[in-house]
Amino acid sequence: MTDAPSRVSVDVGGKTLSIETGKLAKQASGSVVVSMGDTMVLGTATAGRERDVDFLPLTVDVEERMYAAGKIPGSFFKREGRSGEKGTLTARMIDRPLRPLFPKGWRRETQLVSIPMSVDHVHPYDILAMNGASAALMVSDIPFPTPVSAVRVGIDEEGGFVVNPDEDFIPESRLDLVVAGTEEAILMVEAGAKEVSEAEILDALDIAHNEIKKLCEAQRELAQKAGKEKLEITPPEVDKAVLTELKDKFGKALDDATQVEDKLDREDATKKVEHEAVEALAGDPEADDHDDKHAAAQLAFDTLEKDVIRRRIAVDKKRPDGRGADEIRDISIDVGVAPRTHGSAIFTRGQTQAFSVAALGTTREGMRLDTLGLETEKRYFHHYNFPPFSVGEAGFMRGPKRRDIGHGALAERALVPVVPDAEEFPYTIRVVSDILESNGSSSMASVCGSSLALMDAGVAIARPVAGIAMGLIKEEDDYIVLSDIAGVEDHLGDMDFKVAGTEQGITALQMDIKITGVTFDILRDALTQAKEGRTHILGEMAKAIEGPRPELSPHAPSIGQIEIDTEKIGMIIGKGGETIRALSDEFESQIDVDDDGIVRVFAANGTQGDALIERIRQMTKEVEVGDEYTGKVVKTTTFGAFVELSKGNDGLLHISNIAPGERPDTVEDVMNRGDELEVRVVEVDRERGRVGLRLAADPEIAGKSAEELSNLGTGDRGGPPRGGGREGGGRGSDGGRGRDGGG
Repeated sequence: MTDAPSRVSVDVGGKTLSIETGKLAKQASGSVVVSMGDTMVLGTATAGRERDVDFLPLTVDVEERMYAAGKIPGSFFKREGRSGEKGTLTARMIDRPLRPLFPKGWRRETQLVSIPMSVDHVHPYDILAMNGASAALMVSDIPFPTPVSAVRVGIDEEGGFVVNPDEDFIPESRLDLVVAGTEEAILMVEAGAKEVSEAEILDALDIAHNEIKKLCEAQRELAQKAGKEKLEITPPEVDKAVLTELKDKFGKALDDATQVEDKLDREDATKKVEHEAVEALAGDPEADDHDDKHAAAQLAFDTLEKDVIRRRIAVDKKRPDGRGADEIRDISIDVGVAPRTHGSAIFTRGQTQAFSVAALGTTREGMRLDTLGLETEKRYFHHYNFPPFSVGEAGFMRGPKRRDIGHGALAERALVPVVPDAEEFPYTIRVVSDILESNGSSSMASVCGSSLALMDAGVAIARPVAGIAMGLIKEEDDYIVLSDIAGVEDHLGDMDFKVAGTEQGITALQMDIKITGVTFDILRDALTQAKEGRTHILGEMAKAIEGPRPELSPHAPSIGQIEIDTEKIGMIIGKGGETIRALSDEFESQIDVDDDGIVRVFAANGTQGDALIERIRQMTKEVEVGDEYTGKVVKTTTFGAFVELSKGNDGLLHISNIAPGERPDTVEDVMNRGDELEVRVVEVDRERGRVGLRLAADPEIAGKSAEELSNLGTGDRGGPPRGGGREGGGRGSDGGRGRDGGG
């Protein structure tokens, strides 16, 4: 007989979140189903065999299933492929707060899997997946020490905070803040914002943490009801005798090596000391205990290196590259560096360098999204690339890694609030940031670079955006908040706090904390210091380019529009789309026609775009006396030539007017079918659908107004032409062709 499922529920932001275990996926080490409304997520935690590695072998997967929202995948095989961006970003939000809490020495292959089973488009599945991953660990035998919970916080129209808002509320909110933490502290923050203040961020974090405490308590309750007995693990301990010997023999050399300012030189110097120290302390390579001594020496060296650098920063207030705590590395900026692109910039900060390029496209080139979310298309997106040469390494380049996707999404979020909407700027916008050098803060360099590239492209962003990465080193009661952290400060530090924004407020935020002693006072200090750094960087960016260029790049596609009478839409489309295809081919352009009569033209350049719009204007405008056209002879008769003014609009040039001052015997003596003529309209009879023309160069009509031309008419200088009197007429914009004569 199987045990009955166990279930706990908790009210979060006025909504009930339930966690159940013991019913599904019972062969996993731990499994739960988290539900809110009609959204359900299965979360599992599984521990495999132990691996001989010196890192935590943790994998987190979020598997979006389209059936959860009643959809069939849009791919050719109608099956889900690799995880999309939403799934990848959710997996990262699960991984980041959990990874630092696994016990030291845990080397068993560990996998956390989240599968959305049902999605109601009211309660986003990502928050449920984050809580489910921790709950699965808590009920499993994996020795995970404490529950981690997550909530989302938004801001409503009145400025009040909303906990776990509905999915359709999130895009309209000034703040989309996801917070994860334990009962004691916040561990992770991921946010997009519309220029909110530092004070609002702190208030939102406080509200979020109060809700997190309730969720953690519910997880503990579930673990007490149905949790398995935890596996025992003995964390590795540093041999104090080995550590003392290491300090005595190599402490001074290590201290000197870690103070070299250049990143690569410092790494080389440190590696040299490491090799000498570990080999010396490991002893005879042929000895039976060599491997154990080598491992003990390596652990001691890693511990000493971390302690030396951290104490120097936190206690002595000396950073590895010699900067002060709030000092930003030297910045250099070049814009317009790639002349054939639509906009480009190189942003260099210390030994971190980003090459950012903006590319503009038509609305048809937007990114289509096949996900479980409400968003189905994006017109602005940012891609981040981190090639191995940026850190002096050789490696495989096999497409974007999860880190690349995460950094690209962060930079994208930072710029979204200032990008003009589609009505104001009807382009698809893609920005790519290639990291050419990296020594920390590369994602924030891509924020700065993409802002510069957009301005260079002439995209009318509301304000420039800059980003800065903050760090923290805390040793007992001593701590220091660091601005613009370098790679070693990120690796050995206690916090990575990325802040992006304009001069008016924060637009994106990402924070990962590795310790539990970070207070709100420390966070307040970090946000204040980040604002000062951001302001400095914006000032440096303004020296390179103050704002968006007044015009788009000449290499950017031209987008224009014209409004026509809805009754003329068929004239633009043509039979079976014949006319619109012909126009597209002739002008090498794309044409979109809305039902309300808005015609949008996408051309390779402004010249083609303007010409196409003028053609459409001529095609759809009502023919009026005095209008001038470049027309083509489409038919000749005994009494004159029919000239096509625009598609569907013909006029008659009487034989008496085809050669001013002369009396040709036939029309063909002067002109033939296919000839182009400059003509003016001198008569319009809408009732009979006839249009009369004269040559634009005819001296008799030169300089005459529309009223004078109406009185003049088509004229008949010298009586009727041979072969009969004047016959026929052209078709106006609302009549039949009548090419074979008329009244």
